[in-house]
Amino acid sequence: MTRKLGRSGIDVSAIGMGCWAIGGPAFRDETPVGWGEVDDSESARSIQHAIDNGVTFFDTADVYGAGHSERVLGVTVKSMRDRVVIASKFGNTFDEATRKLTGSNTDPDYIRSACDASLARLQSEYIDLYQLHVGNLPVERVDDVVSVLEDLVTAGKIRAYGWSTDDAERARAFARGEHCASAQFQMNVLSDSPEMVQVCEELGLAGLNRGPLAMGLLSGKYGPDSVLPGNDVRGPNAPSWMRYFKDGKPSAEFMTRLDAVREILTSQGRTLAQGALGWLLARSPTTLPIPGFKTANQVEENAGAMHHGPLTPEQMAEIARLLGAAAT
Repeated sequence: MTRKLGRSGIDVSAIGMGCWAIGGPAFRDETPVGWGEVDDSESARSIQHAIDNGVTFFDTADVYGAGHSERVLGVTVKSMRDRVVIASKFGNTFDEATRKLTGSNTDPDYIRSACDASLARLQSEYIDLYQLHVGNLPVERVDDVVSVLEDLVTAGKIRAYGWSTDDAERARAFARGEHCASAQFQMNVLSDSPEMVQVCEELGLAGLNRGPLAMGLLSGKYGPDSVLPGNDVRGPNAPSWMRYFKDGKPSAEFMTRLDAVREILTSQGRTLAQGALGWLLARSPTTLPIPGFKTANQVEENAGAMHHGPLTPEQMAEIARLLGAAAT
C-alpha cells in the first residue's frame, strides 16, 4: 500500500516510521524532549524489520536525541539507501555532546550548515524531504527560508521540503514554494485537524501525521494507573504542550474519548494501534501516518495497518458520532 509524497511525486509506503523515540534522551534545560533510554541494536533491527514489512518512509530530525536518531538511521540504511525515503528536519540548535537543546536558528547560513550536518550523520548524499522544525516562524520569514531550500534542491542536497506546523496559514504560505511537498501536523482519531487536512487536499501536499497514536495512548499499553519515567517526554516533567499525558499519567479526558471508540477501532481483527492508523488512512488520501517505535514488535504491528487498510465510511461516521457524544 503506497501513497504519493505530495507534489514531489515520490512513492512511499502508506505508513511511515517516526524516528523520534530511537534518538534516546535529550533535554531542553531540565525538561525532557526524548523518550527515555534506547537500545541502538534494537533500533537498527526495528528499522530493518520495517523495511522487510513494506515500510519505505522514515521521518527523523537533527534534534532527535541531539543527532543520535539520524546517526542510527543513517548507518542502518546506508547499504540500501535507494530502497528508502528519508525525511529530516532543521531549525532547532543543540549540543550533541551534552544532548541539550540550545535554541533555534533559521538564518540562511545556518540552514545550509544544518543540512550538511544532517547529510553527514545520515551518511547520505541527499535528503528526500527536508522540513522546517520551527512551527511558529513568522510568516514574513517564509520567503527567505523557501529561497534557501530551493537552492538546496538545485544543489541536489534535498529533493523536496515541507514545514512541521499545526498552523494552516503557515502551511499555505510555505506551499508557494515550487518544491514544497508536505506539511507535518498533529492528528489522530482522538484529536482531528480539519484545517490542516483541507490545506493539504487543496494544495496537493502530503499530510504527515505527527502523534498518530497520541504519543502512545492509542497503543493500548497504558491505563489510568500507568506512570511514565522522569526522562520521558510524557513523564512528570513533561513540557507544557503535552496533551495526552498529565503528571506522567494518561489524560483522563483522552482516556474517556478512547474508551468511547475502542470497540470500533479493534474490530475486524485490528489491534487498537492498527485501528487508529486505519482511521488516519481513511481520513484523507493525503494523510501519511508516522508512528514512532522502539522495538521490532511495535514496527510489525504498525506496519500491519497497511494490510488491514482504511476504516470504512460507516466506521468513520460512527466514530465521529461517538466522539461527539463523549465530548458533551
